Order: sequence, then structure tokens, then C-alpha cells
Amino acid sequence: MSGTGTVRVEVWSDVVCPWCYIGKRRLERALAGFEHAGEVEVVWRSFRLDPSFPKGTRQPVPEMLARKTGASPEQVRAMNARVTELAAREGLVYDLEHSTMVDTVDAHRLTHLAKEYGLGDRAHERLLRAQLVEAQVLDDPDTLVRLGVETGLPEDEVRRVVTGDAYAREVEEDVREARGLGVTGVPFFVLDRTFALSGAQPAETFLAALRRARGHARTP
Repeated sequence: MSGTGTVRVEVWSDVVCPWCYIGKRRLERALAGFEHAGEVEVVWRSFRLDPSFPKGTRQPVPEMLARKTGASPEQVRAMNARVTELAAREGLVYDLEHSTMVDTVDAHRLTHLAKEYGLGDRAHERLLRAQLVEAQVLDDPDTLVRLGVETGLPEDEVRRVVTGDAYAREVEEDVREARGLGVTGVPFFVLDRTFALSGAQPAETFLAALRRARGHARTP
């Protein structure tokens, strides 16, 4: 992109990841303060937070965290409370105690359909909110169809994707690219394939990275 001044921000994220929604809000805050926000393209990429999680299994998030970390129920509540407090500072009201962990491949396939309609960001936002704020179950086909329609997608197209296997290859390609870049956790942000940021960084850190990336893009 050298010489264009345009900055492409690729974000690897999973729709069941509480830190990903916080990171999204902080990136948006940085863009709101960026002098050249109109020259930034944000592309959402798929990532599976737990690729070993069995398809068709639904597990309450507190139980999943206890199993994964070996923490006690009290420790899990404390972890969730901390993340919930940080989310609240970004205007997000989490309900992690009632959220359900599921395999997210179908939700990610839906986001790839949304990208075809120029609605990738809107779909990602809707799914994050459904999972983390509204405690909806994101492997339920009817739920995914409804959320896709709410995003602005044609119902027949959404149902075709959700009940089939369209975009499975695209999801796997995103995951493979992430592995190639050394991504082991999300959110993960790559600016022009030159600069990278891991985690839900402060908005000020995102802003500095955007300015640096734009300066690099404009260098002959």
C-alpha cells in the first residue's frame, strides 16, 4: 500500500471472546480520534478461540472457564467480574454468567456471507452483542438466521449458509493465516501486514499504531 496513505486493519477475532468486543470498542474509539479515519479499511477475520470445542456441544461459560483454567467457581466469578467491569467502561453490559460456549464455525461462516454484502463489521458487532450482552446461543440455526436478518442480510441467503457448509473454506483460511502470523490468541490486529497489536490494547495505543501505519504507507 506504499504511497496510497490507506491503512488496512485486519482483526482476528472470535464472537464468543469477551476481550474481542472490548478491543473492537477501543479500536473504534481510536478511529474516532484519528485524523484520517476515512482512509482506514477494517477487515474482520475468523478465529476459533477453542478449536477443540466439540461441535453441537453447549456449555455454560462459567463451567467452561473452570474446566479450561482449573479455577474454582469463586475464581471464575472474580475473573468474569473483572472483564465485565472493563467492558462497562466501554459501554458494554456483559452477561457472562448466563452466556453459553459453543463451536463458532457457523457464526463465522455467517460473517463471511455478510462481508459479501459489505456488512462484515455490522454482523460481527451483532454476533458479539448477542453472545456477550444478550446471552444468546450462537450455534442455534434459527438464532443465526434471525441475527443475520437483523444485520441486513436476505433471509433465504442466511438460511442457505447456516444450514449448509458455505464459507467453511474461508473460515479455515482465516485460521490458517492466523497460525502463519503466529497468532495464538485474540483479538489480534494487523495493520498493512507491517505492524501488529495483540490483545484489547488501550485506544491510545491503537491511535499511535494507526498514525504510524499511515506514515509508513505514505513513504515512497
